[in-house]
Amino acid sequence: MDPHQYCREKAAASGSSFYYSFLFLPEERRRAITALYAFCREVDDVVDECSDAAVARAKLAWWRREIAAVFNGSPQHPVARALAELAPRFNLAHERLEEIIDGMEMDLERSHYPDFELLRLYCHRVAGVVGLLSAEIFGYQDRRTLEYASNLGLAFQLTNIVRDVGEDARRGRIYLPLDELERHGVTVSDIAQSRETDAFRRLMEFQIERAAAYYDKAFSALPAVDRRAQRAGIIMAAIYRTLLDEIRADGCRVLTRRTALTPIRQLWIAWRTWLKG
Repeated sequence: MDPHQYCREKAAASGSSFYYSFLFLPEERRRAITALYAFCREVDDVVDECSDAAVARAKLAWWRREIAAVFNGSPQHPVARALAELAPRFNLAHERLEEIIDGMEMDLERSHYPDFELLRLYCHRVAGVVGLLSAEIFGYQDRRTLEYASNLGLAFQLTNIVRDVGEDARRGRIYLPLDELERHGVTVSDIAQSRETDAFRRLMEFQIERAAAYYDKAFSALPAVDRRAQRAGIIMAAIYRTLLDEIRADGCRVLTRRTALTPIRQLWIAWRTWLKG
């Protein structure tokens, strides 16, 4: 299969909101961001789908060799082959792709996070770094755009954590910092047993406010000169902030349901945001 076709199919099959932000990009940039996203899906699937941690580690080690081959060899996987073609054009650094794998390995090492400091490191590796690579693909003139991109990636990951609390708990994972659970009077057992108490809702309001603050921090750093080039990220932010608003309006019932925006609504938000420039 053509590497770029494989990446397109991988991205579309994920059903992610990110797909809608790619649609308005010029062809070569769309191919690059789709290849990057497909890589993230591949290594994330390793962790999600392997019940044996040793097997997952072996597969991630294989991906490290593939990424090394992207820059100095002949990669085998269609995603790695697509990246090999595009990495030089868009300054996709070896070290940053490796750091994404580092983040995936954190999921093999722990299922809980004691505090936000460690969670922030995880979010940086699996999402902030993706934001930095995305900024390279979209293009920028002012290096302050990298600060924007890193914080936007963190905001996206924090939004995912809020949305997926129940789903993650059923897989034995809690990404909410344990010290914050204690401070709000929520126990791990409350989350595992889907007890959506007033204390839990206050905890989730706190998580939503922090995610929103990262969106604000990101956009306060985005230079006007790069706003047009970074429109794909701005589209994604519009979709994700709408999702946060929906979760809040629904009473933060993330333990018993997974809030999602319909494809047509996401496309409408993407189109409207693109037209704003």
